[in-house]
Amino acid sequence: MDIEAVPPDPFVHPALFYRGTREYLRGVLPFVRGGLEAEEPVAVAVPERNLRLLRTELGEVASQVHFVDMTEAGRNPGRIIPGVLRAFADPHSDRRVRIVGEPIWAGRSATEYPACVQHEALINLAFPGRAVTILCPYDVDGLDPLVVKDAEMTHPILIDDGGLRLSDDYAPERVIHDYNRPLPDPSAAVILAFDAGLLARVREVAAVYASGAGISGERLEDLRLIASELAANSLDYGGGSGVLRVWAEGGQVVMDISDSGHITDPLAGRRPVDPRQRGSRGLLVTNLLSDLVRVHTNEGGTTIRVYFTI
Repeated sequence: MDIEAVPPDPFVHPALFYRGTREYLRGVLPFVRGGLEAEEPVAVAVPERNLRLLRTELGEVASQVHFVDMTEAGRNPGRIIPGVLRAFADPHSDRRVRIVGEPIWAGRSATEYPACVQHEALINLAFPGRAVTILCPYDVDGLDPLVVKDAEMTHPILIDDGGLRLSDDYAPERVIHDYNRPLPDPSAAVILAFDAGLLARVREVAAVYASGAGISGERLEDLRLIASELAANSLDYGGGSGVLRVWAEGGQVVMDISDSGHITDPLAGRRPVDPRQRGSRGLLVTNLLSDLVRVHTNEGGTTIRVYFTI
């Protein structure tokens, strides 16, 4: 069955459940070659090991494919929609685009996974009505069964060794809600309550702590910028004040800012923004520059937590 012909919406988002290299190639190669034969722009954003495999198997036509190492570009799942998927699809809005996206692989940490599954759910909100097909491979042998079950909720179409079928469990909004969980408190942290008069102090506290923990150079400036942007968001949209916390854990500097605001737009921080547009772009900057971003938001307030690897 042709996966392009299944849903009425021009946006197509299938999950490919594979076991081993042979099934991976059998699922991905025809998808890529079919796009090239149809003269559609094709991107492949997968972990480096699979990039090498696909480049080798595609041979000469590999030069026609845009390759992205997802372990780098997609380390923070919040970066993938604006920085990988839309960065490739938007310049080709006049024709169908095909993308292979593999944001979840064996080795993703328990801290990263909630952001990964929310990302997969949010793809369905980011592309409706657009002529884009995003094929998401899942290594059934290497991933926890819960990950596969979640994929059935975030993808309307499922492909495995039995063929193609519609998912009976498709419910992306439920996934977004269920993984919007309170974030665990650190065992110890530097804490600063702030208002408009302490914005510069937020930047200083975050940068001094991160520098002492081993963050330096451009990465330190990125962290300083994020602290400033998130604090400014708290002043503008979070009740005019907030609380900064910064600490180290697991080889990373972790920083979060909490306030009384409520983020109601699930795609906040995941839309590319015209640089000429006025207004805050703090959450988008945060997603683009951080190694991981976790968010918990409800009517009682919002916490945005960012991770920088030391």
